[in-house]
Amino acid sequence: MVARFRQSESGAVTVDWVVLTAAVVGLGLAIVGLFSSGFTNQTTSIQTGINGTTVKTSF
Repeated sequence: MVARFRQSESGAVTVDWVVLTAAVVGLGLAIVGLFSSGFTNQTTSIQTGINGTTVKTSF
C-alpha cells in the first residue's frame, strides 16, 4: 500500500502549479516593493506639476 502511494503521480501536476504560482506571486510582490518608492516620487512630481497649471476655460 505504501509503495503504491509513493509511486502514484496523481496530483503531482497540481503541486507543481501551486509552487510555480507561489513563485510568480512572490516575484511580483518583490518587484512592486522595489519600484514602489520610485512610483511614489514620480506621482508626487506629476501632482505638483498639475497643481501649478491653470486651464483656460473661456474662448
